[in-house]
Amino acid sequence: MNSNLAIGLIRLIDFIRANPLLSAVFLVWSFYWKGRALWKAAKNNSLAWFVVLLVVNTVGILEILYIYVFGKSQKPAAARRGKK
Repeated sequence: MNSNLAIGLIRLIDFIRANPLLSAVFLVWSFYWKGRALWKAAKNNSLAWFVVLLVVNTVGILEILYIYVFGKSQKPAAARRGKK
């Protein structure tokens, strides 16, 4: 194992142990935005975005961008053609 990676993991574990409440807040924050973005990607039939959002963890940043910038709702095909 790379020594820098090992040191980083040890520091992360120490941070979590020293700040359990803050760690829990980050965890809840991340789960909320990830769930909301995955739900929207599924509703929009955006398979590529769904997979990226599922695999990549950005502590909510990519998820928020998807919801408000990239994930604009698409109208159903019938509505685009003027049918009800």
